[in-house]
Amino acid sequence: MEASIAQVNELERSVTLSIAIADVEKEMEQRLKRMGKNMKMPGFRPGKVPFNIVKQQYGDQARHEVLAEELDRVFGQSVAEQKMRVAGYPRIEPKATESTTHLEFSAIFEVYPEFVPGDLSTAEVERPVLEVTETEVNQTLDILRKQRVSYTNTDRGAAKEDRVVIDFLGKKDGEPFAGGQASDYPFVLGQGQMLPDFETAVEGCKAGEAKTFDLSFPADYFSKDLAGQTVQFDITVKEVQAPTLPEIDEAFALSMGIADGDISKMRTEIEANLKREVKRRIEAKIKDQVMEALLATNPISIPSALVDMEIQRLMQAAQQDMEQRGMQTKDFPMQPEWFADQAKRRVSLGLILAEVVKTEKLQATPEQVRAMVEETAASYEQPEEVIRWYYAQPQRLSDVEGVAIENNVVEWVLGKAKVTDKAAVFDELMGQKQ
Repeated sequence: MEASIAQVNELERSVTLSIAIADVEKEMEQRLKRMGKNMKMPGFRPGKVPFNIVKQQYGDQARHEVLAEELDRVFGQSVAEQKMRVAGYPRIEPKATESTTHLEFSAIFEVYPEFVPGDLSTAEVERPVLEVTETEVNQTLDILRKQRVSYTNTDRGAAKEDRVVIDFLGKKDGEPFAGGQASDYPFVLGQGQMLPDFETAVEGCKAGEAKTFDLSFPADYFSKDLAGQTVQFDITVKEVQAPTLPEIDEAFALSMGIADGDISKMRTEIEANLKREVKRRIEAKIKDQVMEALLATNPISIPSALVDMEIQRLMQAAQQDMEQRGMQTKDFPMQPEWFADQAKRRVSLGLILAEVVKTEKLQATPEQVRAMVEETAASYEQPEEVIRWYYAQPQRLSDVEGVAIENNVVEWVLGKAKVTDKAAVFDELMGQKQ
């Protein structure tokens, strides 16, 4: 075997492979003989089919298999000798040759980029700071109460936070338009379910009241037929219901899963959950900034083979997600370009993280993994069962180990970058609308 390697561009390489025809024919013949020993064919006893018949039927298949295996072996030996890290799979093409004893092929492939992690001394990371106090617990309790709101009919005019039930009919140039009609339609004023001008027209109306008003759709409205158009609505208010929030009492605590209905226990549990969630969200915001800093300081070239594989993985994940939601994916063909940017970012980060972890020795320790598992398990009723579940399968621990490694990278970057603390706003951090 002879092999020569050429550099096509920064990441692409070309390897010329030479395969001895005699070796292929010899292995093919041995394989066909083995097949013949077990072959059954009408008119012949088992294992007694003449070799020429076996070769006639299965010769092409056997030659293809042997050649593929030989190319795989020679290619693997060639790149191993050069200590090349191959990304993806090679593209193998036959080459014209005058040799009567050898077949020649070109194996075109990509290699992983080689780089030294960039300087992070000028990178800036803003670290959110938030202490969970009684104020945050009370805010969370208010949100939990609103999630359990009940409504009762009222004779007064509709106001924000009220639930109204209406009939409406929309007309454009005097004619009803598609999607502009409904009966017994419920919505809560102030939650943005309807256009602001529509909600303004409903406010102040009492149950049994009818009203006609003009409404102008925004220029960027999703329906092109209605965008920027002025229409007329006829509405009849069927019901106006005032909200009633539950009291923070024993019944409320019971509804929150506190077995004995103890309010102080409920507050303690809410505080503990809040602290865990605040910690998680702060860590996520810091991690996002760290990853952006790593990308900015390491503008590496990435193998297209890895990007293509990541695109396929993202497409498959999106398809599975849609199917789980009951959608028919066969009627919704996905386009690879939809996922290209995300795939490139993920591949780049993966390569950068791997190099940083290797260079700086940031592998996760068993103690780190155990601590993360215990922290996750602490939020469950039976933590020991959760811990056993994680340690029952290596893959589950592998996922935790991946997060632990990322955390090590984050700590390492924070030790290099310019880090400033900034007080976080609870509502913004938690993504809540008040």
